[in-house]
Amino acid sequence: MALRGSHRLDVFIRRCSALNLFHRHAPSRRVSHCDRDQQTKQDQRQQDRKEQQDSGGGHWGRFGWRSLIRFFVPFSLGAVASSLVIKREELTPTLSARAMTGRRRDFNFIAEVVAGCADSVVYIEIKDTRHFDYFSGQPITASNGSGFIIEQNGLILTNAHVVINKPHTMVQVRLSDGRTFPATIEDVDQTSDLATLRIQVSNLSVMRLGKSSTLRSGEWVVALGSPLALSNTVTAGVISSTQRASQELGLRNRDINYLQTDAAITFGNSGGPLVNLDGEAIGVNSMKVTAGISFAIPIDYVKVFLERAAERRKKGSAYKTGYPVKRYMGITMLTLTPDILFELKSRSQNMPSNLTHGVLVWKVIVGSPAHSGGLQPGDIVTHINKKEIKNSSDVYDALADNSKNLDVVILRGVKQMHVTITPEDP
Repeated sequence: MALRGSHRLDVFIRRCSALNLFHRHAPSRRVSHCDRDQQTKQDQRQQDRKEQQDSGGGHWGRFGWRSLIRFFVPFSLGAVASSLVIKREELTPTLSARAMTGRRRDFNFIAEVVAGCADSVVYIEIKDTRHFDYFSGQPITASNGSGFIIEQNGLILTNAHVVINKPHTMVQVRLSDGRTFPATIEDVDQTSDLATLRIQVSNLSVMRLGKSSTLRSGEWVVALGSPLALSNTVTAGVISSTQRASQELGLRNRDINYLQTDAAITFGNSGGPLVNLDGEAIGVNSMKVTAGISFAIPIDYVKVFLERAAERRKKGSAYKTGYPVKRYMGITMLTLTPDILFELKSRSQNMPSNLTHGVLVWKVIVGSPAHSGGLQPGDIVTHINKKEIKNSSDVYDALADNSKNLDVVILRGVKQMHVTITPEDP
C-alpha cells in the first residue's frame, strides 16, 4: 500500500511538471541501485515511460514525494496555527468583556453604602472670634471636625472634643449640599466625649442608628467625615475588635468598650459616623493611634447619651457646660498603655525601644498655646516641669498648677526635644 501510494504521488508530481508548476529538471534516465531483480526494474521503467507519453511525454523534472511533504507540511501547519491565533484574538476580548460586564454594579458595595447615607454627614468648623482673616474679614478656622444628622429638625451628633476645645469660638456647620449655618451646643458629656449641636433648618436627611452589640470582628465598615478639612471623604476597613476597654487606652475616667477598626480615621474624621454595610451608624469616630489602629464610640453607648439629653430637653432645663473649666493648652491626647506602645513599636521603626510611658499628641489646634509653643501631632509627651507623664490625668494636673509656663519634654521620632507652652487662663 505504501509503495502504491508513493507511485501515485510521483505520477502527480510529473503531471504538475508538465504544467510548468515545477522548474527543476532531472535526468530522464534512472540509475538502479539494486541488482536483485533486473527484469522487474526494466518493466517498471517501461511503464513509467508509457505514462509519461500518455501525459504529454518528455524529460520533465520531478520532486520525490518526501520533498513534497517537506514543502507542504510546514505551510499547512503554519496556516492552521495562524487561523487559531486569529480566532483566539477575535474571541478573547468578547469573552472577557462579557465576563466583566456588571461587576461594578454587583461588587461596589462600599459605593452603595455611601450613596445611601453621605447626605446626612456634616462638616463642622470652629471659628476663632478673636482672629480674623486679612482678606475676607471672617473669623479664622481654629479647628474642624465632623458630625451627622440624627433628627430632621437639625439635631447633629459629634464628639465633645470637637466643639469644646477652645474658648472664644463659634461653631459653624456646612451641609453636604454646601449650605452653611451657625450652630449652638445643646448637650455635652465630656466623660463619654459626646455632644449634640442644633442648626435652624428642617427636612434634613437623617442617619439611621444601628446596633453595635451585634457587631462581629471582621465585619466591613465605612468611616465618613472631613479629614484634614476635606469634606465628604470616605474610607473603608474592618472591625478589628468590638471590646477594646477604655482602661486599655489609658482613659481611666470612662467606662466604654471602644470599637477598634483599621479604617483610616484622622483629625477631621472625629465625630463622623462609622457605618455598617446596611447604611446604619454603629459608632462615632473618636481617635486614631497610628495607621491601622483607630477607635470609635459604640452607638449603643451613644443612644444612652441621647436618651438622657432628650429627658433634659423635655424638662426644659437650660444647657450647662457640665465640665470643669480648666486652663487651655489646645491638644487632643491619648495615653500610651503597654499594649499601644507594643503596637506602635511593631509598626514604626522611629519609636525608641526604651520608651515605657507618655502621652501621644493626636491633634494640635491651630493658634492654640500648644501650636504656638511648637507641639506637633505625633509627638509623645514624657515629662512636664520635670514630672513624669504616664497618662492624660497627669497633663491635667500640670495645667491645674499655678505655673505660668510648662516645660514639656517630648519625643519626636527618636529625637528628644524641649518646648515651652504658656496655657491660656479660662
